[in-house]
Amino acid sequence: MSWREHITAPHRQSRRHGGGPSARRRMVVVVSLLGLASLGLMARAFDLQIVRKQFYQQQGDERFLRQMPIPVSRGTIFDRNGEPLAVSTPVMSIWANPSEVLENADRIPDLAKALGVDAAELESRLEQRSNREFVYLRRQMRPEAAQAVLDLGIPGIDGQREFKRYYPSGEVTAHVLGFTNIDDHGQEGLELAYDDWLSGKPGSKQVIRDGKGHVVEDVEQIRAPQPGRDITLSIDRRVQFLAYSELKAAIEKSQADSGSMVILDVQTGEVLAMVNLPTYNPNAVGDTPPAGRRNRAMTDVLEPGSTIKPILMAAALSSGKFTPTSPLINTTGGHWFYLGHDIHDTHDWGVLTPTGVIMKSSNVGAAHIASDLDTTLMYDTYRAFGFGTSTNSGFPGEASGLLRPGSRWGLRDKAILGYGYGLNVTVLQLANAYNTIADGGVMHPPTFVKGADNDPKTIVAPQIATELIGMLETTTQPGGTAAPYAWIANYIVAGKTGTAHKAAAGGYSKDNYGAAFAGMVPATNPRLAAAVVVDNPRKGSYYGGLVSGPVFAKVMAGALRLLDIPPDNIGRWYAGGPLQGQNGLTGNQAPVAPNIEEAPADEATP
Repeated sequence: MSWREHITAPHRQSRRHGGGPSARRRMVVVVSLLGLASLGLMARAFDLQIVRKQFYQQQGDERFLRQMPIPVSRGTIFDRNGEPLAVSTPVMSIWANPSEVLENADRIPDLAKALGVDAAELESRLEQRSNREFVYLRRQMRPEAAQAVLDLGIPGIDGQREFKRYYPSGEVTAHVLGFTNIDDHGQEGLELAYDDWLSGKPGSKQVIRDGKGHVVEDVEQIRAPQPGRDITLSIDRRVQFLAYSELKAAIEKSQADSGSMVILDVQTGEVLAMVNLPTYNPNAVGDTPPAGRRNRAMTDVLEPGSTIKPILMAAALSSGKFTPTSPLINTTGGHWFYLGHDIHDTHDWGVLTPTGVIMKSSNVGAAHIASDLDTTLMYDTYRAFGFGTSTNSGFPGEASGLLRPGSRWGLRDKAILGYGYGLNVTVLQLANAYNTIADGGVMHPPTFVKGADNDPKTIVAPQIATELIGMLETTTQPGGTAAPYAWIANYIVAGKTGTAHKAAAGGYSKDNYGAAFAGMVPATNPRLAAAVVVDNPRKGSYYGGLVSGPVFAKVMAGALRLLDIPPDNIGRWYAGGPLQGQNGLTGNQAPVAPNIEEAPADEATP
């Protein structure tokens, strides 16, 4: 052994046996590292389980614990007799987690078939929304159809319970009720007006979902659901259907553009019926144009024509200058050239009493009366009867009409206003004015809610209202503009016809008219008041007495029977007996019913 080998041998032997200083140092290092790792793990565990326990618990809950709404049913809308007009039915909406569905793309054709959609379009839609966790695939399905989709067991597909509005009367009550959107919120009509009352408040609950998003357990209720409250309307579904049917028949017969009818309870101002045509189906609104959804009786305005004459007479009787029989008014020749304007009648009626002006609907007579009245009195009377201001019925979008201040009336304006031009009114305002006359001069603000407590207001003295009703009775007696078209067997009808040219660019159209009739029954103790307007009849007559008078008579005859209102006229003047009340004529003129081919005397010309 060399001296080099002798020196290094003990070191090699020491490394072979592992007992040198280097081995011990490595052992210390390893043990230290393991100890530090253990301390780190213990610190991390302490941090997770003690220090940040609430945070991570919340994170875990968010992955499995979800807050879900508890849907509530919208309140039911009933008619005055308890018949449902709008109800909510349970439906199911299908939703998806797009990314999860796309992981099972081979199931998309089955899903599309069950949903009734194109598979390629469905897949494209899911891909476009793949970064979301919730996407509706189809809303408001029938529960059985939705369950068939869920039964496919496709990962990422689930359902949500909802409610959908259904209207049993369909288009008959469409304009009054309006409709709701897909989220069950009112969009038009009374559904919109009383949305807060009907909607209720959805509840909320916590649930546990599994990895596929399905609810496996209800944890707790966070907020109790508050179902929507019911509402009972003043509408009588039977009377509503009558009005709808007869107005529709009249519009089809006359090939008119549109029409409206409003019926009020005289003693309360409650709206018993309100119909408009054309209409729409609120159960399938779809692409119905806004014009078809418009409640024309509330939102559209018209010049009332001769139906304004009873309001003029209210001012005349209140002035003390006029009574139903005096003074005599000369309408001879059927024309009055006043301040450069030709005011004319359809016939030469000669000399008439104020009642005769109503009976024959003389524009010349009305213009003479208006020109003799104090402007302030005439304006205040028109305004008191509700023209130029909203009825405050609470209906969304109700128009106020237009009545210029009396201070802006010229002499010729006042004469023209006497026979119904120069102002705009709604059909509801017109019906409300006649309802005021019918209830002895007391106005009840119109309401759609049964039993609503609306404060009445006296507009004219009871004696004047009684005189006006007597004058209006002559309109439906032989020789009047509504005889025999507005007759109702065994009932006396008081009312007024109106035929007005429609405004057009630069003036008034010679070929387009609005045909109206407004009145009340039974005249001796009025219970019902109504106004009918048919817009632009094109076939046959265009006069209010011939077009709208029969609608009034047929609808009110049925309503009187349904409401069990006793008759007040058993076989008298309309059957050939004596006239009732002052006929409004002078001398020995005999009241002769107009031939159906002869134009009634109610054509108003601006």
